[in-house]
Amino acid sequence: MTDIAPPKGSGPLARREARLAWGLLLPTISAVALVVVLPLLAIFWISVKPVGLADLRAPEVVLREDLRGGPEQAGDAAEIRYRLRNSSQDRMISQVGFTDTVPEGLTVTQLDPRCTLNGSALACDLGDWQGGYRENLMIPVTVEQAYLDAGLRPQDSEAQVRGRASSVLTDSTFTLDNFARIFDGDEFWGVLGVTLFYSVFGTVGALLFGLFAAMLLNKSFKGQGILRGLYLFPYVSPVIAVAFAWILLFDPFSGSANALLIQMGVTQNSINFFGEKPLALIMVTLFEIWRYFPLSFLFILARMQSIDTDMYEAADMDGASPFQKFWYLSVPQLLGILSVLFLLRFIWTFNKFDDIFLLTGGNAGTRTLTVNVYEQAFAISNIGAGAAVAVVIFGCLLVFSLLFLRFISQEEGL
Repeated sequence: MTDIAPPKGSGPLARREARLAWGLLLPTISAVALVVVLPLLAIFWISVKPVGLADLRAPEVVLREDLRGGPEQAGDAAEIRYRLRNSSQDRMISQVGFTDTVPEGLTVTQLDPRCTLNGSALACDLGDWQGGYRENLMIPVTVEQAYLDAGLRPQDSEAQVRGRASSVLTDSTFTLDNFARIFDGDEFWGVLGVTLFYSVFGTVGALLFGLFAAMLLNKSFKGQGILRGLYLFPYVSPVIAVAFAWILLFDPFSGSANALLIQMGVTQNSINFFGEKPLALIMVTLFEIWRYFPLSFLFILARMQSIDTDMYEAADMDGASPFQKFWYLSVPQLLGILSVLFLLRFIWTFNKFDDIFLLTGGNAGTRTLTVNVYEQAFAISNIGAGAAVAVVIFGCLLVFSLLFLRFISQEEGL
């Protein structure tokens, strides 16, 4: 009778190796969950909450304490004043109260019905407060010589406040008004159109310029290394430096570009490159192409230099033209890296915020979805609406990525 061997990878050793592998991957998986998954879930959660910038902190009782009356000698009457308020204008705080220590040398002569005094320990229960509630609580006292000698003030002993309040971030209040506000009107679709124009042309332009630069530097010649370094300058330079260099260069009053165009007779008046529609959108797209084509250049050049040169030599023997060699030999070899670069650059450009914000601030028809997130969340202080726009961005990129990968897989299947 023949023994049947167990399936490969199902023995005790294989199971131990699998557990060890998962154990080694656990820190990486945890880091990815903390850095990527949890913030993404938080954005989805906030997008369906009616939360503003002021609601990120839960409502709390704010207390200020001082002595009124200006006593100068023993026996003078004064009042300990407690100024209290609800820090939120629309959220309720329940079971509000505070405890404090009356300074030595102050004798309480009359007590508020909501307060109790045990020795020098003062405790007050003030009930439930609606949003924006304020109150001044006055405690009449008589000043003794011991208080004047000590030089103390009521605020020297910090009062302890209490109160229960639910945060809009953690309660059961949900709404779709954030998404309704986004899709109402033509503003969103105009912003989406600007984002698509900026992303598509910025990505395609960066790939084409990167391909052209890689073709130029695919041959060995003197000074090749220096030229490669110069090509990388836009990408490695700080974005704030190159953005302001472009702003100064194309300034309508003192920019070199306008001065040159006027001297050449191309235009009679200065052109506001970053302040007019649709020129501003074209300029920020050109900036995107100029700044990020070196990344495409590096990857494409590396792929070009790994292509076997024998088939180019065979094509030369067959009399193929340079264009035929490029189209029929180089392009098929570069399709893989071009596809990956297009996907990555489109996602990065779609999410780009700092370049446009530094150049135009989102004005003159350059407002993209990421700029809209900033304006909704911080300029208007509507965190929920900003998170809803971020969710829309995530949905757009997810749909694009799935369709693109499906198209690529079908092409590879052919």
